[in-house]
Amino acid sequence: MTGEPTATAPVPTVRKYPREGWARLRGSAVAIVQLVVAASAAFSIAHYGLGHPAPLIAATVTISSLGLVRDARPWRVLETVIGMVLGVFVAELVVVTAGSGWWQLALTLAVSLSIARFVSPQAGFAIAAAIQSIIVVVVPAQVPFLRLLDALIGGAMALLVTALIPRSPLRTALTDAARLFDAFQGAAGTVAQGLRRGSRVRAERGLEKARSLQTLVDDWRTSVESGIAIARISPFLRRQRFELARYERMRISMDLAVRNLRVVARRSVYLVDDGRTRDVAADLLLDLTRGADLLQSSLTDITFEPAARELLTAVAARLDPVALVPDGSLGDQTLVTALRPLATDLLCAAGLSPADARALLPRV
Repeated sequence: MTGEPTATAPVPTVRKYPREGWARLRGSAVAIVQLVVAASAAFSIAHYGLGHPAPLIAATVTISSLGLVRDARPWRVLETVIGMVLGVFVAELVVVTAGSGWWQLALTLAVSLSIARFVSPQAGFAIAAAIQSIIVVVVPAQVPFLRLLDALIGGAMALLVTALIPRSPLRTALTDAARLFDAFQGAAGTVAQGLRRGSRVRAERGLEKARSLQTLVDDWRTSVESGIAIARISPFLRRQRFELARYERMRISMDLAVRNLRVVARRSVYLVDDGRTRDVAADLLLDLTRGADLLQSSLTDITFEPAARELLTAVAARLDPVALVPDGSLGDQTLVTALRPLATDLLCAAGLSPADARALLPRV
């Protein structure tokens, strides 16, 4: 023994991995059912119904078009199907006219990728076309263009399953919204701490958090728009259309609120560089954060929406920079002014029109 202290290696927290795995599995359960049903049905129709010997394309088209992605909008599924059908068609033409081989494969890929990139700006569209074209060239078949019919069967089953076994868009949108609101309140709270303490470090940390919110906004946009698109074609999701439309209205306003929170955070960073505390601005920002908390509660219980409007209305009515900081610097008054658009956005998220929300602000 040397007597020197030995560093203790951190024990990995293995317990959290099963929990994360089960959470992923629960979140993908409906998507897995979709994939299994669609691929099995497409294969069965092509093989047992039409007598195709090995309808590989029918199954791969359904799996590739549906996938496990959060964006399951019917038009996205259809776009992927079109890309794969295009790749199969080009490959069948090459095989029928020139046979199979390395240069036929190269020609098929070049033509498929070129046409796909011309038709669609989405990179995934071209890749889907290329993958299916490779399968057609490499795997031999007895009947020309039989696999084109398999691709159409697979695409039709993918679209049918999207409507008849829809994923749970409301739950996904609610989860994404909750993540955004939690992060929004965390960022605003950190900025308020910086203002209350006169700490540039805390204010900068709040700005970093505010800048990271855009990814969560984009996730919520994707889940809500996907849910609305699926609800339009699914007979089982008609009752969710109202809630999804309400989430979309809130999402648009929260997108603007996130942008304005970044403005408030940047002004706060520059302002607290002098080390002075700004309790008035901190209190106002925290009051707006409490309004956002009520908005989050209204996601699952709409009765919280009037309470959110009442609280945010009371805060908005106080946002007169001259009255609140009469002896403050121009920077202090500008910070209060920056809170006005943020309050307007939160009021719009609570159900007010932009004009009505702006009318609640005192004239300056």
